[in-house]
Amino acid sequence: MFPTMSSFAIAILFLSNSCLAAGPLAVPLGTAANYAILAESGISTVPSSAITGNIGISPAPATAITGFTLALSSDGTYSTSTQITGKAYAASYGSPTPATLITAVSDMLTAYNNASGRANPDYTNLATGNIGGLTLAPGLYKWTSAVSIGSSITISGLPTDTWIFQITGGLTIAHAQSVILTGGASPANIVWVVAGTVSLGTNSIFKGVVLGATSITMQTSSSINGRLLAQTAVSLQMATVTQP
Repeated sequence: MFPTMSSFAIAILFLSNSCLAAGPLAVPLGTAANYAILAESGISTVPSSAITGNIGISPAPATAITGFTLALSSDGTYSTSTQITGKAYAASYGSPTPATLITAVSDMLTAYNNASGRANPDYTNLATGNIGGLTLAPGLYKWTSAVSIGSSITISGLPTDTWIFQITGGLTIAHAQSVILTGGASPANIVWVVAGTVSLGTNSIFKGVVLGATSITMQTSSSINGRLLAQTAVSLQMATVTQP
């Protein structure tokens, strides 16, 4: 008979591995995690975009989802589109969709406040906000200005590591630049909490969950592996959004 590991030993091993994770406590997204895109006032696309995951809008109605040629389900609770591998939900759809979206938007706001309210950053105003070319270790980062990614950056860490980027101004990534992940870093564990506008440049490649207090724009042929959670509107221009 082969020896087996006791449940106690397995628990100790699990805890030991968990302790190896670096960075701040993960930001709880709640039911907002059920969406690749969640917005309050509008979601638009210049076709064709490609979204893997659900999209949702509240309190705005379905008429604020534009460019998708939506087809309403037989029960009236969601729509589909050839540009969405998933479903589209709006506050004007049938029950229980409105209540579900109210909860999701509330969870989005809670997540924003949680992430933006974290204290004692590991890095403050790194590179005065011009972070192009840098390699970013796990941790809590804070900028009291805008952040610009003028050249590709690397986020390096383990699959269990976490990053929170608190940005008081806006966030931009330049044309054809990338957020590169190494070491197994997961886009689900990278949170960009942005008080200003977010703009992802043409042909750029972005990673992480974006919690935006205002609008998020993805320019032509840009892509993100992550989520776009905006307190106003999300605009896509032939863009690709993939939920992690």
